[in-house]
Amino acid sequence: MSPAPRRRVPATALAVGAIVSVQFGNAIAGSTFSEVGSLGAATLRLVFAAIILMVVIRPRMHGWSRRTWVGVGLLGLGLGGMNALIYLAIERIPIGVAVTIELLGPLAVAVAGTRRARDLLWVCLAAVGVLLLGIDRGGSFAIDGALFAAGAAAFWALYIVASARLGASHDGAPAPRGVDALAVAMVVAAVLVAPIGATQARDAVLANPTMVAVFVGIAVMTSAVPYALEFIALKTMPTRVFGVLSSLGPAVAALAGLVVLSQVLSALQLVAIAAVIAASIGAVWGAAPRRGRAPAVSGPGVVPPLG
Repeated sequence: MSPAPRRRVPATALAVGAIVSVQFGNAIAGSTFSEVGSLGAATLRLVFAAIILMVVIRPRMHGWSRRTWVGVGLLGLGLGGMNALIYLAIERIPIGVAVTIELLGPLAVAVAGTRRARDLLWVCLAAVGVLLLGIDRGGSFAIDGALFAAGAAAFWALYIVASARLGASHDGAPAPRGVDALAVAMVVAAVLVAPIGATQARDAVLANPTMVAVFVGIAVMTSAVPYALEFIALKTMPTRVFGVLSSLGPAVAALAGLVVLSQVLSALQLVAIAAVIAASIGAVWGAAPRRGRAPAVSGPGVVPPLG
């Protein structure tokens, strides 16, 4: 009797698992802000993520062109800015709200340069969602937190554009492996953020050495596990479908905020989050893939470059 065939985990489940891992990892990081501070948390997360990825991936950098190194540098800048600013935002506003505003970054990339009225409709719907967040006096909303989240959105957009450029070959030279570029970019991100968060991180670790284990776990949850799940999922899943699933990040973040941080969102905030998610799904699903350009890397919750 032949053994039963092994059942594969559906790609959609892997993609959703990546989103859940990222957002719950970030919520756990948020629970440490009183001890380590938001920038200290961002520093520890990036440093340990960089170490883990470099050890596991062992990137091959030989033969990289100057253009590739510039692209990897921009990718690292996007990663560093995105992580530092979203943690500053989560320190001030609910994580579900922060991730909703951050989603405007990939949404902007998806509709950039469009002339279709349908795409402009998605932009208007997202704007309505953000406006609802701003006028909701019954929920938690701080202007500085919203601005930090908006800054994270801008760096997320930079990350996507840099990833797309790395995924294309130039002058006949092959594009670098996505995982290699990602690992090195994470080192760049850690180097950029460490100078502003190292003191908080050092003091927190000296006061409570268990923070090392906590942030190793957070780095695994927000980097190693999601990248692995996404890598496997994207082998069989169209990037457009993956982008739609990634748009659910704010909803998962809101759930993580409720479970981990006891953050209860108002009804209007939930409506606003739903509006931005719907706008992102509409923009990603309706976007036409760019010919000859593929993403070099994806990333936790990152909508692949479409538009």
